[in-house]
Amino acid sequence: MDYKLNDLNIIGIIPARYASSRFPGKPLADINGKSMIERVYENSAKVLENITVATDSKLIFDEVNRFGGKAVMTSENHKSGTDRCAEALEITENERNLKFDIVINIQGDEPFLHEEHLIKLITCFNDKESDIATLAKKITDNEDIFNPNKPKVIFNKHKQALYFSRSPIPYLRNYEKKYWHLKHSFYKHIGIYAYRSDILREITKLPASELELAESLEQNRWLENGFKIKTDLTEKESFSVDTPEDLRNLIKKFQ
Repeated sequence: MDYKLNDLNIIGIIPARYASSRFPGKPLADINGKSMIERVYENSAKVLENITVATDSKLIFDEVNRFGGKAVMTSENHKSGTDRCAEALEITENERNLKFDIVINIQGDEPFLHEEHLIKLITCFNDKESDIATLAKKITDNEDIFNPNKPKVIFNKHKQALYFSRSPIPYLRNYEKKYWHLKHSFYKHIGIYAYRSDILREITKLPASELELAESLEQNRWLENGFKIKTDLTEKESFSVDTPEDLRNLIKKFQ
């Protein structure tokens, strides 16, 4: 089913690089008879009609064509999935002679992507002030609050992001750290984004910002430049694959 919003055209773009220091060829990894990229594509298709894989690898391009998906070849020089999405958008619009209003940047290393994530991102654009949309999940494990590999986000009463950090935010001054998760609601950022197409084109032209470089989180660049990031909440966890061990553990989890 294709979830539409006020007749806006929506496309899901899946950036998929072959090179990875910890897991080369990751998108082609086998998961019970299907490649990882095919699993991501299939789960995305539960919600979206228009999907494109954006890759710099002929092997991945050929694999997507093999299972009947759509793919475009993009530059090897992109520094982020956001940049790759912007190029793929231009190529796809030209190839299909169609303009898209919303782009969803779907992580190519989440083979067990939950459809709720896509639906919630789309509905964020019911708010006409939303330039960009993303997701967050309440933290229940106190260790996650202090884990720099699990970025946190705080947002205002309109669910617009205020800041993203690898540090605990906010700091609870009057409580021992072991009790923080019981004294305040902390939120882990789920790293999936959607953008209005014109906004995607704008943010990829911006130079890196101080807060982005400090935290190594590109979304802070967007906030520093005044873009509004709508942040909806989900109870569904995201499961990314960084290493072969991650993949083996996930396969066991979902068997």
